[in-house]
Amino acid sequence: MSLHLTGITLTYADGEARLTALDQVSLEVTKGTLTAVVGPSGSGKSSLLAVAATLVTPDAGTVTIDGRTTTGLSRAKLAELRRDKIGVVFQQPNLLPSLTAVEQLQVMAQIAGRNPRTARDRARELLDAVGLADQAGRRPHQLSGGQRQRVNIARALMNDPTVLLVDEPTSALDHERGAAVIDLIIRLTHQRATATVLVTHDRGHLTAVDQVAEIGDGRLQVPAGAR
Repeated sequence: MSLHLTGITLTYADGEARLTALDQVSLEVTKGTLTAVVGPSGSGKSSLLAVAATLVTPDAGTVTIDGRTTTGLSRAKLAELRRDKIGVVFQQPNLLPSLTAVEQLQVMAQIAGRNPRTARDRARELLDAVGLADQAGRRPHQLSGGQRQRVNIARALMNDPTVLLVDEPTSALDHERGAAVIDLIIRLTHQRATATVLVTHDRGHLTAVDQVAEIGDGRLQVPAGAR
């Protein structure tokens, strides 16, 4: 088991009332598998990712990552956990304009205090894994939208995370490029044994994922017998 959410409830202030974003959500994702969470805008998908990434503390419930429960951890320990155990693929790549593709990845290793030479070798290996070995020296404006998203994925894997969280990776891509990105995420999940959660409103590319869970009004429905 690599990611386990148990009884997660999350509310936000809404005037004098409270708005429930997540309502008793439980989800288990084992290493080497990909769970897609589907639902419309406002259904709780982003809140679920934020809690899983330890960016938001729920009102109730527990988050367990690689056997470690996050309850009670200090901000510093949570930041360390995110750095070492969690990779996030953001909806928009948000690449640094002045850096080349390989440098985008190296920055992540520098934050983690890794050896620069080892980091450069790993960055090049990951760019090769996402099909961009020949684009390592290009800057974001020299890459297509699909290529920038591949750099985004490689960057999230730079510190060898246990958990990979993916936020609407196809929203800015056409159907063909979107399908290629989903196929890539599935392949890397299996190859690198990450516990991957992908949130999306698009069901068109999900035929090959390990399980699909539906969220609506903060309630998550996981298929019977799912992991």
